[in-house]
Amino acid sequence: MTSVPLAVDLDGTLIRSDLLMESLAAALKRNPFTVFSLPLWLARGRARLKSELAKRSDVDVALLPYDPAVLRELRRQRAEGRWLILATASDTSLAQRVADHLGIFDDVIASDGRTNLKREAKARALTERYGEAGFDYMGEDRHDVPVWRHAREAYVVGKESLAGEARAAGKTVHVIAREPQSGAPLARALRAYQWAKNILLFVPLLTAHLVFDPDALLAAALAFVAFSLAASAVYVANDVADLQDDRRHPTKRTRPLAAGELPIGQAVMMVPCLLAAAFAVAVLLPPDFGLLLAMYLAVNVAYSLGLKRAPLLDVFVLAGLYTLRILAGAAAADVPVSHWLLAFSLFAFLSLALAKRFVEVSNVAAREETRVGGRGYVAGDGDLLAMLGVACAGLSALVFALYITSPQVVVLYSAPAVLWLAVPVLLYWMSRMWFLAHRGELHEDPLLFALRDPASYATGIVVVAVVIAAT
Repeated sequence: MTSVPLAVDLDGTLIRSDLLMESLAAALKRNPFTVFSLPLWLARGRARLKSELAKRSDVDVALLPYDPAVLRELRRQRAEGRWLILATASDTSLAQRVADHLGIFDDVIASDGRTNLKREAKARALTERYGEAGFDYMGEDRHDVPVWRHAREAYVVGKESLAGEARAAGKTVHVIAREPQSGAPLARALRAYQWAKNILLFVPLLTAHLVFDPDALLAAALAFVAFSLAASAVYVANDVADLQDDRRHPTKRTRPLAAGELPIGQAVMMVPCLLAAAFAVAVLLPPDFGLLLAMYLAVNVAYSLGLKRAPLLDVFVLAGLYTLRILAGAAAADVPVSHWLLAFSLFAFLSLALAKRFVEVSNVAAREETRVGGRGYVAGDGDLLAMLGVACAGLSALVFALYITSPQVVVLYSAPAVLWLAVPVLLYWMSRMWFLAHRGELHEDPLLFALRDPASYATGIVVVAVVIAAT
């Protein structure tokens, strides 16, 4: 056992995140108008900014993405009787809460609203309290190099390149290897698999029999790119806003932002870049498409700020966003869209949205919890959601059947009676989805379920074949 204390950095070292960005995201979610106060606080120094944000945020320190390798090393040294110090540039109120939660630190040195305890300031504070070379220091960033110069020994987390700088200062270096990340976090944050939803932009071409028209296909393809970029921007923004709720969720806590694999600041910068790229593509299409894309984003913002916590209203919004994609595809290719198609889409997508919520509610009930995190549903809502969802599934098939008997079908199809073969196929797929949901075998995201389900692919192939045969 050594009598020299070990000082440990917090942001990026003990946790794979940054408490300034964590508190900023939490404060803005609680009150978006806080954004107007940020320049005033920053003008009085970063320490003041951190203090004000800490007062206005509700960061749950128990859910922070602590680095398991660092925690193991600290608990080992603590078990051997070593004195541990939490030395961080984060605000003292948050740092103290972290120390209280972990119960392994004997002292806390942090920013206090006046002094931003970073780089040389942190080195001075530790040297004044423990003396030159009277402490060891654990960090993972170039901002930690000035502290290592005054420490006895350097503990470098994750970055072998920094170990060379510590050794150049004549320090004994201990490198703590980090556990590897699961895949590319930036790519995972974009959730490219969700772009499959934007295939709906091609549906108006199919119903208007323009799938082989090169101009219409190019327009729909550009619309697909624009919506996919915008959708990724929405997903990243939602992940920043929902950090606390995602970390409480058994599967969402592995998302790159919730797990601390992607820096919050980097994610925030991604959002305007993705939106700029989306609208750069949109200007190549008719103005109506740009308006619908803007409407899609506006509805998503409203959904994120509050609509997603309104029971039932949230599923209508989700169904509307699916239907909006069909309208956008029609606007991009400048083709008319049938009222029958819109009615079918509304009922079908409402059933899918209700299935998503039904699975979430069922999982909450199975975990013996009372509420769905970040939503307005409780454990007892499953039966009602299932009833509404099955009814909407049946109504979507009914709308399709009525469409087959409408005068428009005779104009578009040479053998409209063949379309009747698609009705039982659609009913089977919808019924099977709810059957699996009732058994607890449906993924919380029905789209992800469909992308991995061979029966869903077979159903889609049969329906397309029926439409081609009827044409």
